[in-house]
Amino acid sequence: MMEDLIKALTIFLKYKNSYAPTHCEHDILYVNINPEIVSKEDKLELNKLGFEDDEYTFYSFRFGGS
Repeated sequence: MMEDLIKALTIFLKYKNSYAPTHCEHDILYVNINPEIVSKEDKLELNKLGFEDDEYTFYSFRFGGS
């Protein structure tokens, strides 16, 4: 649902408000926010909404493809 993407973007907005915060590659949506600055609670919520993280960024297979 688009509602989940909007909820996730609202969480990301708490941590960074940049001009071009996202990009897609090979059906994966990336959000250019360092996971180290995101609270554990927000990471858990983002995971429920379809986002995972690694040491550099957040990404979603759910919202990256068609």
